[in-house]
Amino acid sequence: MIADTNRTTIADIMTEAGYRTAAIGKWHLGLGSVSPTNYDEPLDPGPRSLGFDYFFGIPASLDMAPYVWVENEQVTASPTGHAENPVGCCTGDFWRSGAIADDFDHTDVLPEIARRASNYIRAQTATDAPFFLYVPLAAPHTPWLPAEDFIGTSEAGEYGDFVVMVDHAIGQIAAALTESNQSENTLLLITSDNGAYWPQDFIDRFQHRANSTWRGMKADIHEGGHRVPLIARWPGVVAAGSVTDQLMVHTDFYSTMADIVGTEIRGEDSFSLLPILMGGYGTRKEAVHQSVHGMLALRRGPWKLIDGHGSGGFTSVDTLAGDPPRQLYKLDVDPGETMNQYEDRPEIASALMTALDSLRSQ
Repeated sequence: MIADTNRTTIADIMTEAGYRTAAIGKWHLGLGSVSPTNYDEPLDPGPRSLGFDYFFGIPASLDMAPYVWVENEQVTASPTGHAENPVGCCTGDFWRSGAIADDFDHTDVLPEIARRASNYIRAQTATDAPFFLYVPLAAPHTPWLPAEDFIGTSEAGEYGDFVVMVDHAIGQIAAALTESNQSENTLLLITSDNGAYWPQDFIDRFQHRANSTWRGMKADIHEGGHRVPLIARWPGVVAAGSVTDQLMVHTDFYSTMADIVGTEIRGEDSFSLLPILMGGYGTRKEAVHQSVHGMLALRRGPWKLIDGHGSGGFTSVDTLAGDPPRQLYKLDVDPGETMNQYEDRPEIASALMTALDSLRSQ
């Protein structure tokens, strides 16, 4: 496992505050202490080494073998079979060929995660202890496997139909809160780890922009790769229908949870979102972005400096010999990142570059 078990996690914070904790879904942080992982042995360290009381899910992405269910430190069945790659890389119902357990069915992973999460929520009514549940879905990452009831519902192909199925799964989890009379005192957060993989030919084919008007896509340094939804429901705290454009980063969840339960612990590069959730203002002033190939960007206020040419990711961008060495965009007036102001605003570019270099050296 790549995570350091000596560091305090969100789950540790919640456990210390008296919460029951669980993770149900895609783990993707490694399991066990040897490489390659031996799935016939206890998978320790794992999620329960990082503060969770209970774990059920899959080891990594749904397109990465071995294909097994893991409950706490054990697989539910050994991966003695073989799953062959049904298509070429890397869209549609693609997965990598490899070992698979007899009780594993790719098409049932999203529904099973939703069922398990919903059942966990309902079971919490048997105790007075509060709970913290982390549900990292394996979808809509590849393989795109919409169930029959969802095929054709989006007009955006397999991926769009699979997203509709994800919406349905989230709805099931939210309904479990309502049906068990726990929704009124539960904070529900829904977000995504990155933008969609949606190249130009998909835009042309489906006349649909999975990343809205933002430039680029998953893995890119531009906004299409990093700007994602964050939906919060917390009756009596978060005003229904309210919207904010304040800068937030997923690392802020750490300090947010600590703030909610009243502990003084805070994480690196983590600022509590509780003031924003309550209708006020947060304290984050800047954020660092990184593309899949290591290109960095610094966002501060409306300005975003990108330290390099192109996307740094999956999108191919033509560059010319005379192009500026870096990119500078003012997102409040140019959210699509179409006007590079690097040479027009040298004082802004220099200040942001100095700040980025300072952060990089830490």
